[in-house]
Amino acid sequence: MDRSMHNMTNLFAQLGLKNSNEDIEFFIAANRGLQKDQPLADADFWSNGQQQFLQEAIQLDSDWSEIVDSLDALLRE
Repeated sequence: MDRSMHNMTNLFAQLGLKNSNEDIEFFIAANRGLQKDQPLADADFWSNGQQQFLQEAIQLDSDWSEIVDSLDALLRE
């Protein structure tokens, strides 16, 4: 069983991104504006590995899916 905390800070770390609160806020501000019909994983700012992780998190309804959905919503505001 995966006992790691599934929060935004750990999601960014899992994606290999800087994960301080300031870095997360900057990333979201810099990449906000995804189109309604564009899947999160298809955004052009992800690497192939990041895309795969995000796709699997949603498709497999993994432990990460809830926080990935939250990131998706933040990037559409």
